[in-house]
Amino acid sequence: MDTTFRDAHQSLLATRVRTYDLKKIAPYASHKFHNLYSMENWGGATYDVAMRFLHECPWERLQELRKRVPNVPFQMLLRGANAVGYTNYPDNVVYKFCDLAVKNGMDIFRVFDSLNYLPNIIVGMEAVGKAGGVIEAAISYTGDVSNPSLEKYNLKYYTDLADELVKAGTHVLCIKDMAGVLKPRAAKLLITALRDRHPDIPIHVHTHDTAGAGVASMLACAEAGADIVDVAVDSMSGLTSQPSMGAVVSSVANTELDTGIDLHDVTEYSSYWEQTRNLYGPFECCKTLKSGNSDVYDNQIPGGQYTNLQFQAFSLGLAEQFEEVKKRYCEANLLLGDIPKVTPSSKVVGDMAQFMVQNKLNTAQVEDRAEDLSLPVSVIEYFQGFLGEPPGGYPEPLRSKILGDKPRVNGRPVASLQPVDFDKIKEELIEKHGKRIRDVDVLSSALYPSVTDDFLQFRETYGPVDTLDTTLFLAGPKMAQEVQVDIEKGKTLSIKVLAVGDLNKNGQREVFFELNGQLRSVMIKDEVASKELHFHPKALKGVKGSVGSPMPGTVIDIKVKDGEKVEKGAPLLVISAMKMEMVVNAPCSGIVQKVSVEKNMKIEGEDLLLEIEPIPE
Repeated sequence: MDTTFRDAHQSLLATRVRTYDLKKIAPYASHKFHNLYSMENWGGATYDVAMRFLHECPWERLQELRKRVPNVPFQMLLRGANAVGYTNYPDNVVYKFCDLAVKNGMDIFRVFDSLNYLPNIIVGMEAVGKAGGVIEAAISYTGDVSNPSLEKYNLKYYTDLADELVKAGTHVLCIKDMAGVLKPRAAKLLITALRDRHPDIPIHVHTHDTAGAGVASMLACAEAGADIVDVAVDSMSGLTSQPSMGAVVSSVANTELDTGIDLHDVTEYSSYWEQTRNLYGPFECCKTLKSGNSDVYDNQIPGGQYTNLQFQAFSLGLAEQFEEVKKRYCEANLLLGDIPKVTPSSKVVGDMAQFMVQNKLNTAQVEDRAEDLSLPVSVIEYFQGFLGEPPGGYPEPLRSKILGDKPRVNGRPVASLQPVDFDKIKEELIEKHGKRIRDVDVLSSALYPSVTDDFLQFRETYGPVDTLDTTLFLAGPKMAQEVQVDIEKGKTLSIKVLAVGDLNKNGQREVFFELNGQLRSVMIKDEVASKELHFHPKALKGVKGSVGSPMPGTVIDIKVKDGEKVEKGAPLLVISAMKMEMVVNAPCSGIVQKVSVEKNMKIEGEDLLLEIEPIPE
C-alpha cells in the first residue's frame, strides 16, 4: 500500500499537502501503480486539517481523486467509534460517515481503536460492513514481543485480540505499528504466530521508519507471511513516515515476493514529490528532525504525531524544550497506565507531557498534587472513561485523586449518547450559511461543529481557494506578478497585484489589481497593522488567589463571574491551544473579585485570568 497521499505527509509535513498537488500526480499513480493493494489517501488527521488549515472540503478531495484514479482501491483510516475525530460519537454518526464515504469513492477502511478497546473497534467494523466497504481491523502495536521481560503486551495479548477480530468478521487483519517500534525479530515472531493461527486471513502491516529499521521490519513481515506492507514513495519516506517504496521494491525484485512494480516508475513518482515537498518547507519535520531517532523505542511517539507535537510545542513556547517533552512523554505514558499510543490516546499522552514540561512537574509531583492540578481536558476525560477502557485498567490511586467526585463512564463510552439529529443540524447550517448545504457538510458539522462553521464562512467570503497553486496559497502574490487561476473547466482568471494603499483609520488598505486586464480595487483589513498592543497583567507569584494562565492560548469558555463564590477545585474557565484544551480550576475557595479576560481573548502563559479573595479554611 502506498501511503504517500495520506500518512506520509501527515507524518512529515503536518498533514498540510493540498488537494491541488495530489490531483496533479494522481493520474500518473493510476497508470503506473495499478497493481497496488491500495492507495491510502483519506481519514486520520486529513479530514480536520483540510477544513481547519487548508480551507478545502475533505469530501471534494475524495471525489476529485476518485475521478483521477478509478482503477486502484482507496484506503482510509477510521478511528473506530471516533470516526475521524478526537472523541466518541453516537453510533449513527459513524454509520452515516461510512455510508457517505463508500458512496463518494472509498473502498477499504482500516478500523482501529486507540486503546485496542474491542467494543469501539467492532462499532466501526459493523458500520463499514453495512456500508459495503472492505473491513480491515487493526491492532495497535506497542511494547516489544521479542523482549520476554515486557509482559503486558506479549505475543498472547496480540493473538487473543486477533482471534476476537477474526471472529467479529474482519476481511483483513492489520498490525498498526504507529510509532515504528516493531523490530525485525519481533515482526517475525508476531506475523508467524498470526499466520499460523489464521492461515486464510490476509495480513497487512503498517509501520513508521522513525528509528530507521522500517525496511528491515517490513521485509521480515513479508518473509513471515504478511500479504501487504505499507510504504511511501522514496522522497516522502523515512524518518517519521513509512519505509521507502523503492527500497522494498528493489529488495524483493526477482524473488517469490516480487511486487511487479517497476523501479523506474517509482523514481519518476519520487521526483514529483521531491519538488512538491519543497513547497511545504514551513511545515517540514526536517527543520528539527535531521535523521532517524532510535529513542522512539523508548518514547514510542507515533510517527503521525511527531511533527504535530513539535508544532504544538512551538505554539506553547516549548520549542527549546522539545527533548524534555519527549522524556516527559515516556513518563506521562506510564502515569496513564502504559497504554497504546495513537490518536486520540496519543493526544492525551502528548497533552500530559507538555503540561508537565510547562509546569515543571515530574512523575512524583503529579502523583502528589493530582487533586490540585488543572490538568488538560483530554487527560481528565481519559480517566473518566470517555475513550474506553485501557488494557489492564486505570492506574490507582492516581485516577481517584484526579477525578474526585467527577462522573465516570463504565463500558462503551457512547452507550448513553443520543443519536445525532442530522435534520436539525442541516436546518441550523442553512440558517447560518444558506441553502447550498450538502449531506457531507451536515456530517462534517456533526464531527467538527465549529471547524465546519468556520470553513463554510471562509468559503462564502473568499471562494474556492483550493484552486490557487500552493505557493500562491501559502505565500500570497508578489507585486506585479501575473497569476493564472483555473476556477473551473474552461474558466481561467488572470490576476496581477499592482499596488497597496496606505493604512486608513479603519485599519484597511486599498489593494489595486488587474482582473483579466480590467483595473479593480478592493478594501482589505490589515490584520497585522490594525492590532492594538495590549499589555496584559501577569498573575502574582505566591499569591493564592491570583490565577494565571498555565499556557498561551485562547479563552474559549468562562464559567464564573465577578462576585461569585467558588469552591476549591471548581472549574473557572477553559483555555485552548493547538487542539489542546485545559480547564483552569480554583486554587482555593473564595469570592471571585475580578475576571480579567474575555471569551475568545488570546493570552500568554502566566497572564492574569482572574482574582479570588480566599475564604479562610
